[in-house]
Amino acid sequence: METKPLPREAALIVNAQSRRGQALFQEAKEKLEAAGIVLLSADAVEDPERLNETVRKAVKAGAPMVVVGGGDGSLSGTVDELVGTGCVLAVLPLGTANSFARTLGLPLDLDGAVAAIAHGARRRVDLGMIDGDYFVNAASLGLSPMIGQTVPHQLKRYLGRTGYLVWALKCTVGFRAFRLVIDDGEREERLWSTEVRILNGPFHGGVELSDDADVDSGEIVIQAVVGRSHARLAWDWYAKFFKLRDRNAHTREYHGRSFRLSTVPPQRISIDGEVLARTPVTVKVAEGAVEVAVPAYS
Repeated sequence: METKPLPREAALIVNAQSRRGQALFQEAKEKLEAAGIVLLSADAVEDPERLNETVRKAVKAGAPMVVVGGGDGSLSGTVDELVGTGCVLAVLPLGTANSFARTLGLPLDLDGAVAAIAHGARRRVDLGMIDGDYFVNAASLGLSPMIGQTVPHQLKRYLGRTGYLVWALKCTVGFRAFRLVIDDGEREERLWSTEVRILNGPFHGGVELSDDADVDSGEIVIQAVVGRSHARLAWDWYAKFFKLRDRNAHTREYHGRSFRLSTVPPQRISIDGEVLARTPVTVKVAEGAVEVAVPAYS
C-alpha cells in the first residue's frame, strides 16, 4: 500500500438511477464537504449513458480524485476514463450488490464510505479486461446475463438482491447449459457449464464466490460451474452464500493473466451487472491499473 495521502479535492459524480443514488446524493455531498473534502463539482447524473462523459470531463479539468456513487455497473462503465490518468477512484456504494466495495473492504453505509474517502489510504489495484474493455469486479456468462438483461428495474431497485433471486427462479425456465472452451495459450480445455464467472475480486452479486480471487493478485480467475444441472447451479450459489464446507464442490477455477473463452452456443456476457459482450472473447488482467480510496486499516 502506498503512503501518499488521498487528495483533499474531488469531483462527486452519482448515478441517480442507481438503487440509492437519487435519495442520497445531497446527503453525500454535504457529508463529504463536512469531512473536509473540497468538491470541485457535484453531479447527480440522471442518464447513465452520460456517466462516462461526466467522469471524463472531471478528469480533464484536473480533479485529483473522482468520487463515483452507484453500483458495480456505474464503476465499470466509468473506470476506463481513469486508467493512466493518475486520478484516484473513490467509491460510494449506492447500488444493489456493491461487490467491488465489498472487495475493497469499504463500509456499505454512507457515513463509513465517506470516512474512508476522507481519512483512508490509497491502494493500487488490478482491473479485468474483456476485449479491451476494463471492468472493476466481475463478469459472467450463462444464467446471470439473462437475469441482468431482463430483470425489471423497479424489482431490482426496491428489493435489491432478493429481487435478483426471485427473478433468477423465473429465468431458469428454458435455460440450457452450454459447452465451454477455455484456452490459456498453452492448453485448451472443454467442458459443460451452466455459469462462468470472470473474477477480479472474490465477490459477485454481493456473494463471496472465490477464496483466491483478489484485486491485487496480478491474475484473473475464471470460475466455471461444471455440468448441465440447474440444481447443481442453484446449490453452488446456496453453498457459497452460506459458506458451506463443500461450497467449491461443483466449480473449477483457472488462474492466469490471459484466457480465450468461447462457447457453443455463443453466450452473452454480463460485465459488472450490464450485458455488454458476447463470446468468443479474450479475457485479461490489467495489473495495478488504477488507484482507489480504501479504509486506512485495509
